[in-house]
Amino acid sequence: MNQEPRVFKYYDLIMAAFVCVLLCSNLIGAAKAAQLTLPVLGTVTFGADLFFFPISYIFGDILTEVYGYGRDRRVVWAGFGALVFSAFMAFVVVHLPPAQNDFMAAYQGHVEAVFGNTWRIVAGSMIAFACGSFANSFVLAKMKIATQGRFLWARVVGSTVVGQAVDTSFFFLIAFSGIWPNEQLFAVIVTQYLFKTIWEAVMYPATAWVVHFLKRAEGVDHYDRGTNFNPFKIRV
Repeated sequence: MNQEPRVFKYYDLIMAAFVCVLLCSNLIGAAKAAQLTLPVLGTVTFGADLFFFPISYIFGDILTEVYGYGRDRRVVWAGFGALVFSAFMAFVVVHLPPAQNDFMAAYQGHVEAVFGNTWRIVAGSMIAFACGSFANSFVLAKMKIATQGRFLWARVVGSTVVGQAVDTSFFFLIAFSGIWPNEQLFAVIVTQYLFKTIWEAVMYPATAWVVHFLKRAEGVDHYDRGTNFNPFKIRV
């Protein structure tokens, strides 16, 4: 007799929130290089998505810690599907002939400037997030087994250090190499990596609270013993 899949109360909500953060951070913030002048550090250049994209990794940590690598993998592929659709929609919108008036003639240029590079952003995001997110989830899942469920802070920070290094470098090199000056590109990569890692460490108390809440509410604390870690496998 086949066992019916277990239904969780909050899993779908977390999936929806993850997809929303992934789309917004990649299509709204990633294409803009911003600068701030900070005490001691001086002028710092960073991607405008800096404060938002790491939230997707926090969701990844929560999903893997509570529901397991397999269910986190499904959420990642759901995000990829949304990115593919957004790239297709952007391509169609950019290439549709604008209405013949002065406003639309000017507006078409703005649309092309904002969404004309969407295919590179999406390609970079998909490749980088595939490698980075699965590396993050894999490290956290393996560390959970090795520590027997203890030291959540070490698993969250350790997996982030690995995942963000892969994700940040792959994304910016694919999406903006040849568009931004090399000096600025590598400055943004280093800044993004350091700040994203620090940001997730700062957010750890909130991450831990959500993890403990979900474990109690869902009655689950998954350990990935015997898990198939093939990233292309869709079934849990």
